[in-house]
Amino acid sequence: MSEHLQTLPPLEWIRVFEAAARLGSFTAAANELGLTQAAVSQRIKNLELRLGTQLFNRQARGVILSVEGEAWLPQVQSAFNQLLHSTANLFELPRRKITIAASSSVIELWIVPRLRQIAHLLPHVQLSFETIQLQPDYERSEADFEIRFGDGNWPGREAQRLFAEELAPVASPSLAKESAENWERLPRIAVSGPRDGWRDWSNMMGSQIQPLSILRFDTFAQAMRAAESGAGVLLGSLPLCLRAIQTGSLICLTDRVLRMQAGYWVTRLRSRPTFAERGILTEILCAGAGQQMP
Repeated sequence: MSEHLQTLPPLEWIRVFEAAARLGSFTAAANELGLTQAAVSQRIKNLELRLGTQLFNRQARGVILSVEGEAWLPQVQSAFNQLLHSTANLFELPRRKITIAASSSVIELWIVPRLRQIAHLLPHVQLSFETIQLQPDYERSEADFEIRFGDGNWPGREAQRLFAEELAPVASPSLAKESAENWERLPRIAVSGPRDGWRDWSNMMGSQIQPLSILRFDTFAQAMRAAESGAGVLLGSLPLCLRAIQTGSLICLTDRVLRMQAGYWVTRLRSRPTFAERGILTEILCAGAGQQMP
């Protein structure tokens, strides 16, 4: 084994090869690695002499991988990824910046109340938020964490439930007084998206309420603000409405609750290396909906 290892080319040469092959340019690789173009070219030449094969075909307008280079590239990248992940997993390298992608409602109503606790426990971390408008936006996201709505199963992603989704009619105290005995006659507010709505509530509860709503919003936060203003009754996510209920700006109109199977999950790619702050941040984000935030 030791004799074989001694025949390996220097790791720096292999790193230069990977960058040049991935970027398709010696100049681009030089810029990425902080080297000169001549230094990249020399290291590639040395590597080819050591391996006894040509890795790139030089052309007037640049370079392209040879058959041998194209075959070796995925092996090199796999080895680098394995080294990166094992290093991160063993030593849990600290992170200075963490990006979270989520809907504007989850950011405003669930994460913002926890920012003080996050800052207290992770004072060295800069949090950056990426607002997701539509489901396909997740495919373009490069965030460390993505908060997704669904059943918790996404290919290549690990997921931890953010909170158990429970829905119940909520309204401002002033509006509730107008029809305390029959709130079902009050105007209703709806929210577009995957969450269950008034029709699901009617079916599950055997209610005679009609599903037609007079107001519809594309974010839950907007719908909740409308409910707080007295514009109508909202089938509210109790975890997201927690603070409004605690402060009295919204009240539950019934003790009947619609519990959903789907919900919000904190997810991350399994292929990404872990980091020391991951556990603490996930624990704070997934704190129970009934808990008071400091």
